[in-house]
Amino acid sequence: MSTRDFIEKDYYAALGVAKDATGAEIKKAYRALARDLHPDKNPGDNKAEARFKEISEAYDVLSDDTRRKEYDEARALFGSGFRPGGFQPGQGGTTFDMGDIFASAGRGGAGGAGGLGDLFGGLFGGTAGRSSGAGTPRRGQDVESEVTLDFDDAAQGVTLPLRITSPGACTTCRGSGARPGTSPHACPTCGGVGLVNRNQGAFAFSEPCRDCRGTGQVVDEPCSDCLGSGVTNQTRTITVRIPAGVKDGQRIRLAGQGSRGSQGAPAGDLFVVVHVRPHSLFGRSGDNLTLTVPVTYAEAALGTTLTVPTLDGAVTLKVPAGTASGRRFRVKGRGVRAKQRTGDLLVTIEVAVPQNLSAEAKRALEAYAAAQTEDPRPRITERVDRGAGFAAGGGGAGFAAGGGGG
Repeated sequence: MSTRDFIEKDYYAALGVAKDATGAEIKKAYRALARDLHPDKNPGDNKAEARFKEISEAYDVLSDDTRRKEYDEARALFGSGFRPGGFQPGQGGTTFDMGDIFASAGRGGAGGAGGLGDLFGGLFGGTAGRSSGAGTPRRGQDVESEVTLDFDDAAQGVTLPLRITSPGACTTCRGSGARPGTSPHACPTCGGVGLVNRNQGAFAFSEPCRDCRGTGQVVDEPCSDCLGSGVTNQTRTITVRIPAGVKDGQRIRLAGQGSRGSQGAPAGDLFVVVHVRPHSLFGRSGDNLTLTVPVTYAEAALGTTLTVPTLDGAVTLKVPAGTASGRRFRVKGRGVRAKQRTGDLLVTIEVAVPQNLSAEAKRALEAYAAAQTEDPRPRITERVDRGAGFAAGGGGAGFAAGGGGG
């Protein structure tokens, strides 16, 4: 990416987000566009491929806080009258060369000069005032992919193959951009430097060469596969180890698995966004598994021993007599095995009420109700309005068995 591209392209418009968009909003917009424009979904569609490259370039800048800050500052500066070619000097302005600003920044000049030096140093990819050069090594782009896992695999960890499409050096021309059998040559306009000096009034300013787009090299016969860019989208399959305990929406970084760097520079990173399918039985709370187990009224009242499923087998759980519906039991060490610790299994007891009773069962329940002398429901006796509590067989403003509530 040349400095001119960095300044003139509107990355916010490319992703369709506002300039004050949050990182989450930028990521959401990019992921939605990437799904629609991905080369695998649009084979042979050059427009979709070009648009995919555009949004990938925009996301690469805006998702990095440092690069986004440099981009915003550069756009604000150039947008307020600072253009490639120099300042428009006003009346009574002091004559000076832009190189003096860069030089003073390089010597540790204070004040505004230092800020400009830092800014343009970042834009040109090196020390302020120096050419980035045609063969300057550049780190590869970061790549993002998505994977959807079953609940069990996310909890216990899994190794799986991942198919990735990302920009890489063209295999036909080996990244040179020139047709096989030919080679690029130094740009005659800039002499292979990649920058040209332009004078305007009292000011001198260096900007990327337009003829070679700042690369310092010219390709007379472009490669037919990459059209002279030296880069094509390439598909590869890598084996990825998803650690145990990964959560839905978690972003896993795999260092050095992104796009290849140029001129021997390191590759970018691969970020894998994990989506987890819900389980038919278990829920998750942190590293704990949650499970609701239905029991009959008789089992809750008299006590029972249950066989409870886990992700790796079954365990027995003793339910004491008189267990109320909603009571939670903890089974140690039967939750999610994360890196730092293993969670627990949290079992909630739920009393299941039968929908249809046989005549015999109904008579038995009526006999139980008649024989039961203790009311198991809590009573609220300290309220001024005594009728607002729980009352067996009575009316009033509260809840009452067999009676209406106010």
